[in-house]
Amino acid sequence: MDLHGKVAVVTGSGRGLGLAYARALAAAGASVVVNDIDPDVVDAAAGSITSAGGTAVGVVAAVGDSEAAELLTGTAVREFGRLDVLVTNAGILRDRVLWKMTDDDFDAVVKVHLRGTFTCARAAAVRMREQGEGGRIVLISSPAGQRGNFGQTNYAAAKAGIVAMARTWAMELSRAGITVNAVVPVAATEMTRTIPAFAPLIEEAERTGAPLPDRLRKDEGLGTVEDVAGLITFLASDASQDVTGQAIGIGGDRLALWSHPAEKAVALTDGGWSADAIAERWHDGVGAEPETYGIPAPKAPEA
Repeated sequence: MDLHGKVAVVTGSGRGLGLAYARALAAAGASVVVNDIDPDVVDAAAGSITSAGGTAVGVVAAVGDSEAAELLTGTAVREFGRLDVLVTNAGILRDRVLWKMTDDDFDAVVKVHLRGTFTCARAAAVRMREQGEGGRIVLISSPAGQRGNFGQTNYAAAKAGIVAMARTWAMELSRAGITVNAVVPVAATEMTRTIPAFAPLIEEAERTGAPLPDRLRKDEGLGTVEDVAGLITFLASDASQDVTGQAIGIGGDRLALWSHPAEKAVALTDGGWSADAIAERWHDGVGAEPETYGIPAPKAPEA
């Protein structure tokens, strides 16, 4: 995949998945703006790209407000002359069950994930439309946003909103040749290392250098951060020019297309539905096969 001549901004790219995305884009030839809130992390990330032969500059900024978004897009234009690709990866966690989650817990996560995605995408869309040559906007979502996850009211809500924004912006930006897609990644990160079923297997793979077992890579779709990066590079490229408005999952050996919400079952009655009528017909009508919710628990290994 050839991205020479393209310029990308990757938010939250100082480490983990974001750094893997930035490195993959640079390895394909793109000039990359990396971002984190820690100056040392930004310097190390940009340095790792340039030392590998890529082109990168760093921006220290907390994603969320318009000022940070303008700084990121402005840096791309000032340093490299244009902006072709935006990857909105920046995020934080403040996990609490509902009755323990504070206003600050909720607002902090929504500000970085949801508002930060909005402000950065808006700034990028303005620039890409001015250039008149199309562009690629890649929004990072999560399985929690697709199915919900215990203790993650704030995170799940923000990640679900990100997918909704991808579908909306795909319509709004199509005439400008700008594609917008949401990626739903699964990888061995600091967060997945806390899952008891995964932790010892991840630790063993890191200790020995051996790949994660097929049970994780195929059944759970869990692999390294580098396993996710190929999808980002594809969506940044000209090869994906007809792919937009999609939520695409990737992890380990799995690549998946998530379905959009749709009516699963419909029932009609003349004159509308009273509460009693719904109660009488729910369990053998539209509610006969209720939807599941929550991220499925990891499968136990076969004996």
